[in-house]
Amino acid sequence: MGTAIGSGAQFKSPPILRHGLNGIVISHYAKIGRDCELFQNVTIAQDGPNKKAAEIGDNCSIGAGAVILAVTIGDNVKIGANAVVIKDVPSNCTVVGNPGKIV
Repeated sequence: MGTAIGSGAQFKSPPILRHGLNGIVISHYAKIGRDCELFQNVTIAQDGPNKKAAEIGDNCSIGAGAVILAVTIGDNVKIGANAVVIKDVPSNCTVVGNPGKIV
């Protein structure tokens, strides 16, 4: 599996890829903060063409298979494996499940 990074995606610093470039999809115009780690098969989505893209804060960890829809994620957030995040997440939280819930 390869990786797809859409045009216009922005990175404050290169993300930490824990398992290489295995199946990671980052949409057009997504914004990824500093020191974020992405595990395999993560999708960071956009709400359709020419619409809002996801924004990920600094120092976030996104677990394997997680899907981040067109939402804003604060700083220091942990997203569990296979979570589907459909709502904005404030800083310093952990999200798990489908749909994602703060625990």
